[in-house]
Amino acid sequence: MKSIVKILFLDNIKSKVVIIYFVMLALMAWTSLLLEDSESKGTLTMLNIVLFVIPLMSLLYSTIYLYNSRDFVVLLLSQPLKRGQIWHSLYGGVAGSLTIAFLLGAGIPVVLYTKPGTAFIMIMTGVAITLIFVALAFLTTVLSSDKARGIGAAILLWLFLTMIYDAVMMYVIMVFSDYPIEKPTAALLMLNPLDLARFQVILKTEASAMMGYSGAVFKDLLGKTTGIMVSSLLLIAWVAVPYLLSLRLFKRKDL
Repeated sequence: MKSIVKILFLDNIKSKVVIIYFVMLALMAWTSLLLEDSESKGTLTMLNIVLFVIPLMSLLYSTIYLYNSRDFVVLLLSQPLKRGQIWHSLYGGVAGSLTIAFLLGAGIPVVLYTKPGTAFIMIMTGVAITLIFVALAFLTTVLSSDKARGIGAAILLWLFLTMIYDAVMMYVIMVFSDYPIEKPTAALLMLNPLDLARFQVILKTEASAMMGYSGAVFKDLLGKTTGIMVSSLLLIAWVAVPYLLSLRLFKRKDL
């Protein structure tokens, strides 16, 4: 299994798309942190990159790679290998390469130009978002055998979690503003990994005004320390649940 992971990792890390992704992240990160006149502004700019660019890249690249590797996966299935080993290897190769590209491209400038605590939470958040959306891509791919439909579903998922979800939540808050909806709002926040990531980073930078209504409610209900712990556990769940579901479906899928 280790040899398969190594082969897949090297195959992905040498990909032109991953190299372009690394260069793009490096340019945006260095530019954002060097040109802004304060650390907080640079951190918030980096947060937007983490919340928009990384999910899109992780979803699209992983989805397209899995569809293009279908023949290779079938070849591996003809070998005396368990399906679980193959799926773990694919996930390790794809997620590992994208994580390395993020750490080298955005992680280095973040460490150099932000406070240690802020740098740590920003890097951990970027890694978590990468792992989550690669897992969602694996689930999307195993659910649909059609390449065009699967890529379309990945794009729709990105749009839903980055834009549509928050718009719907704000509409619900406006409609039911006369009712005590603090707890339901916090529950809705937990259902979106990008909201959880935004909450963690902004809370660490003390930019409370940028948290939005749901983030402020989450902080008031749980407190700063407990809120970070709970959101961290939820982000781990967002990695584990989609991946384990995709693994279960892959073991039963007829290729």
